[in-house]
Amino acid sequence: MSQSNTRPTPCLPGLGVWGFDEQEPVILAALVTEDPLLLIGPSGTGKTYLLNTLSEALGLEHRHYNASLISFDDLVGFPFPEAETGAVKFLETPATVWGAESVLIDEISRCKPEHQNRLFSLVHERRLQGIALDRLRYRWAAMNPVSGADQSAEDYTGSEALDPALADRFALFVHAADWNGLKSGERRSIADPSGEGRIADDGGALAGRLQEWRRTFLERLPRCPAWIIDYVTEVTGALNEARIRISPRRARLIARSLLAATVVGERQDEALVRRVLEASLPHIAWGSEPDKQAVAAAHRLAWSVAMCSPDRWIHQFLAAGPLPDKLKVLLQECKDPDIGSQAVAQFLATEDPARAAAFAFALTPAAIAGTLPMTADGVNDLARLGAPMLDLDGELTWQERRHGPSNPHPDLTVYAEITRKRRQARRERASQFFHWCVLNKVRPQHPERLEQEIQDCVVLLRRRKLA
Repeated sequence: MSQSNTRPTPCLPGLGVWGFDEQEPVILAALVTEDPLLLIGPSGTGKTYLLNTLSEALGLEHRHYNASLISFDDLVGFPFPEAETGAVKFLETPATVWGAESVLIDEISRCKPEHQNRLFSLVHERRLQGIALDRLRYRWAAMNPVSGADQSAEDYTGSEALDPALADRFALFVHAADWNGLKSGERRSIADPSGEGRIADDGGALAGRLQEWRRTFLERLPRCPAWIIDYVTEVTGALNEARIRISPRRARLIARSLLAATVVGERQDEALVRRVLEASLPHIAWGSEPDKQAVAAAHRLAWSVAMCSPDRWIHQFLAAGPLPDKLKVLLQECKDPDIGSQAVAQFLATEDPARAAAFAFALTPAAIAGTLPMTADGVNDLARLGAPMLDLDGELTWQERRHGPSNPHPDLTVYAEITRKRRQARRERASQFFHWCVLNKVRPQHPERLEQEIQDCVVLLRRRKLA
């Protein structure tokens, strides 16, 4: 698979659209796939302007609806029975959707719930009232950040989270940059009023390029490159393991968007792939935002697998179940401390808190001693979790019931029974770990099994040191 350092000339600045340079590959990919696109950003950031400009430049029969004001009759027209057959028809007006090639549903997050449900079939199936919209190619929407979210200093009261089922029907999510996120040249171009009110016209350049991209996309779609399928399969699995749910439908949408983006960008470098992945996550539309470190770690894993990298051992490391098995893979397969640090960071970010803590507890002394294939920064990250368990400092409070017999802390009872069976240094380690769990309200699902895995890791590291 070849990669290119050259990038195509941007399209949007030529249409008078500024501030979307970083997101342009994602926007153009949505034009190529013709899958639904949602823009999210503060008011006045050019979301509506961008989408209306695209419809002008492509010469589309366009409809622009404000979802907070629209009635369903505005979309479909007024029903009337056909005299000959008795079938119900709809009286069309210039505002009805039936002849549209592109539709922009503005302020979709301010839409009444009953209308949001009706828009579901429009976004997902290109249908209304069960009737196919045969000419409709593009379904676009725009919204402000969800009310109370941290994406903006303003609180957009009334901008409510989308129903997750509706949000999941959009393929790509573009974040419109506010003033502080714009480059100096973009700020000047936006502030310049000379282009106010002009019709977007690039002489058909974008339409011509889009036609070629679409043709290439459809040619490659039946034989989607294996690296894209490998990447999407791995990243979907890793994100779901990190409790960032990616539906099977979205996995396919990510693959379509990646294929289109590589056609548009004429390259398949890591930065482009990661940008498409981040733009494919719907969670922000329903008021949530995935953990950025978990997303980054899932991307690195999937990229290494897709590129047939020597670092494919990371997948084996993360897939291994017992902690000693993971440690064996790390010790035997890792040749690069940077990659070793990434693998451990990925595990700590995505694993169950008790298991992540147990792994850090077992490995931290060896990491500090320099016997693990990790960088200094990686050791520091590991020690931030593991070191506090080696020297506990905290206070445990336990409130008993006012009536009835006195009861000890339930977890301590279980842990004390496990610890009682151990001897010498192992007993001390078990006591340290379980007391840390109680102090930090971390509850292992299988504490005795987890303690055994800690012991096996310690034995494995001791043997390596003596070898």
